[in-house]
Amino acid sequence: MSVLVEFSMTPLDKGESVSTYVARSLEIISNSGLPYKLGPMGTCIEGEWDEVMAVIKQCYEKMNSDCNRISISIKADVRSGKTGRLEGKIQSVEAKLGRTVNH
Repeated sequence: MSVLVEFSMTPLDKGESVSTYVARSLEIISNSGLPYKLGPMGTCIEGEWDEVMAVIKQCYEKMNSDCNRISISIKADVRSGKTGRLEGKIQSVEAKLGRTVNH
């Protein structure tokens, strides 16, 4: 079953700037081979449920190795038989608007 997941994972005990920790998660996500998009407030990953959740777990385990408190937000859209939604959902809205949008 295909899933599109947007998640954010933030250490709460590392001060105001956490980009170093986000970068470590992005390395894990990139190495997974799954399609993804980094956004300003989270990352979207597309794939099979178990694959995507395994990547999120790896990100958690890496962050948990040196962070004492972590905030995690996960939003998922599960849809049978559909792939390419990371791009397709945006293209659908653009087609209805008749123009491109910022993304």
